[in-house]
Formats: sequence, C-alpha cells, structure tokens
Amino acid sequence: MTDTPPARRLLLPLVILLSALPLSADDNWPQFRGRQATGIGSGQPPIVWNVETGENILWRTPIAGLAHSSPIVWGDRVYVTTAVSAESADPSLGTGWLGGTGKSATDGGAWSWQLHAYDLASGQLAWKQEVTTGQPLRRRHLKATHANCTPATNGEYIVAFFGAEGLYCYDASGQLVWKTGFGSLHSGPYGFTDYEWGFASSPIIHDQYVVVQCDCLNTSFAAVLRLEDGTEVRRIARSDVPTWSTPLVIQAGDQTQLVCNGYREMAGYDFDTGERLWFLYGGGDIPVPTPLFAHGLVVLTNGHGRSPVYAIAPAARGDITPDGDARLEDEAEAETGAEEPEAYAGAAGQLPDGLVWHQPRNGSYIPTPIVVGDLLYTCNDNGRLTVTDVRDGSLVYQERVGGGATYSASAVGTDTHLYFADEAGSVHVVKTGREFAIAAENAMQETVMATPAIAGRRLLVRTVKQLVCIGQP
Repeated sequence: MTDTPPARRLLLPLVILLSALPLSADDNWPQFRGRQATGIGSGQPPIVWNVETGENILWRTPIAGLAHSSPIVWGDRVYVTTAVSAESADPSLGTGWLGGTGKSATDGGAWSWQLHAYDLASGQLAWKQEVTTGQPLRRRHLKATHANCTPATNGEYIVAFFGAEGLYCYDASGQLVWKTGFGSLHSGPYGFTDYEWGFASSPIIHDQYVVVQCDCLNTSFAAVLRLEDGTEVRRIARSDVPTWSTPLVIQAGDQTQLVCNGYREMAGYDFDTGERLWFLYGGGDIPVPTPLFAHGLVVLTNGHGRSPVYAIAPAARGDITPDGDARLEDEAEAETGAEEPEAYAGAAGQLPDGLVWHQPRNGSYIPTPIVVGDLLYTCNDNGRLTVTDVRDGSLVYQERVGGGATYSASAVGTDTHLYFADEAGSVHVVKTGREFAIAAENAMQETVMATPAIAGRRLLVRTVKQLVCIGQP
C-alpha cells in the first residue's frame, strides 16, 4: 500500500473538520418537507450515487423497527422516530390498498416507540430515548407503521407525535420536557369503522407553538400548544372525515393563517383566534397531501377519486367551493385505474372570489406536490407527473415517472433537480423546467415509503431498514 502524499496528509484534517461542521441556519430541515413544507433544500446534493459501490454514500445507519416518518435535521443532528416490536425483529408491510385491500395489519403485542438522534457527519447514534411502550392502542394499515408522523424541531426542542400513543417533547440533549395525549385517535376510511389505518399527520412548530391536526373517525380538530410546556392554548373544531395531512402555517400580510387540508373542510383559520376565514369541500375523500404556499397562493390537492387541485388567495372569505363537478365523485374511474383525459380543463367557468384557479383532476392522492419557480410539480401515487404554472393552473407537460412504479414518498429537490422516490426503492431525479428530462435513476435496493430530507449538500433517504446519507465526500 502506498503512503499518503504529504500534501494530502495536510488536507485530511481539514476535510474531517469541514465535514463535522454544523449546517448553516438555511440548511436545517426542521419538519416534514423542510421549512414551510416546501420540500426545497438550500444546497445541491448529488444526483448520482450507488449504494452497492459506495459512490457518493457518506454513511449508512441501520434503524430498528418499522416507521415511515421522515428524518429531520438541525445543526449537526439528525432526528428520526421508530416503533420497535418486541415480538418481531422484522415487522412486515403488506401490499395495502393498491394491492386491493384496506384492511389493518394484525400484529399486536408489545411495542417500543422511540426517538433517535444521529450525528450528521458520521451517522453515529448520539442518543436514543424510549418514548413509551405497550400494546398499540390502534392498529395500522398493511402499508403503514406505528410511527408515521415526522418529528419537528426548532433546535431547542424536538416534538414527536405517535397518534393515540401521544405527543412528546424532548430537549436537544434527549431529556423529556413534557408529554400529552388526545385520546384514542381512530384513523380509518369514513364509513368503515372496522378499518384502522394508523395516524400520520405530523406536528409542526410555529414560533413558540406546536400545531397538530387530528381528523379522525371519533374526533376532528386542530390544536395549538405552547412549545415550552405543552399547554393547549387553542382547539379549533373541524367538521371533517379522517385525513392524513400535515397542517401549514402561513403569513399573509399582517395575518397568520393555519391551513388544513380535508374533504369536508379544507380551510384557513386565523392562527391567533381560531376563526375560520375561508373553506371549501368535496375534493378527494382520503386527504393526504400537505398544503403548499407559493406565489401568494395556497395550493391544495387531495385524492383519491378525482384528485382536484385548488389555488386560493389567503384573502378569501367564506365558502369558496366551486360549483358543478368539483363535488362529483367518480369512484368507478378511480377503482379501474383509467387514465386521466389528455385535455387539460384549467379554470373554466366563473369561480368564487378568492379561488384563483381550480383543476378538477390531475392532483395527487398521497404525495405532496412541490413548487420550483413558477412551476407546480404534482406526482400522483401512480407516477403520473403533471407540471402546471402555479400562477394560473395552465398545463406545461404531463409524463410518467418510473414506468408503473408506485409512490408514497413526496418529492424533494433544489432549484435544478427533483428527487422522486418510489416504493420499490428507485430514486428518479428529474430536471426542473418546462421540458421533461430524467437526469438519473438510483436504486436504494430497499423499499422506500418515507419522504427524503435535504441538509445542505446532503440527501437523507430513509428506507425500511436504514438511513442513508448521500453526498460528495
């Protein structure tokens, strides 16, 4: 073996030091889909890597248990949650709804819900806390887990939500600060009370508050709690069926709004008072995607069924539900998997004041869309990518990503490239812009259900077995 050249020996300590430095504030990824749920990172991670050869793989860390929660990043720490079965070292995922069933998993017994902190530079475990233990109070969907909710942090506190198992707050050293619960949250399709699919709406932090959305079969509300002690300061009653969407807080002029997706009550609320400002209803009946805020517009989409898209001005007031086909269901088409029509309907007809544009189709059932520049990229769970101008809803292009792949994870990206991770474990890298172009396809060699995170020039992909940090050494 040849000796390291003198110049390289001098550089090695500097490389090690730089790799250990914490991120800048702009590089933090504090919640599901990063800052304001945009899904856009500040750096430029690699677009090509190889987990088998190690090309552009900085580290790989196994994570016990089963979870679809995403990693979050603050400074030199990566935080993830997981649920570990005492009876099975390898809890299984079923084919789930897309395989023709909406039934619940039958695994029971004792479980351990955990919050982990890892070193961003090395992937080494910094600390691990067992949040709670016991038999799950609610069952999970065949494709879901008992740890679906992504944690959130402001650097000082980390909050982790496990649905019926409760909401927990830890400090950066891993010490429990407070815990609270909201009862036995029953998440499942409305009209099918025997089904239990598991809770998945992630908590968010705004200013000095924690916000949770709890639309379930047995209750429906959004709650605002004090971050420092968990005191509930406001509960907003909602009239909705179960949703799996994470809420969003936006600043519109001098007013702060809380935006919640839904089926019967997509709505914006005054954050300080809880007053409902605007609402609409009748989109897709199993809402999952998180609201977006771009170009001064709130963008909502939901499925399944018709999967509409709405662009709303925050100044809207009252009922802004569009007339006609916005409230029509077409379950037969949804069940047969028929293709959407090639023609793009756009915002035809007279829309209510405050509803800037509306597209009755081409939305998303599970993945949250992403906006880069003027373009809204919406990848449905079947891989259909629809790109529109977010300002007016006009179609730019529509293509398929992954040739028949299924998607649960939401896209993340930069100003030049977007990362679409399918369930089979392929990450498809698409160039941004008005023409469709695949830049790369990278195999993770494991199932991917969790949405990736971007921390500066690093891409963090969670598979069902491990957390993988991708970046240039």
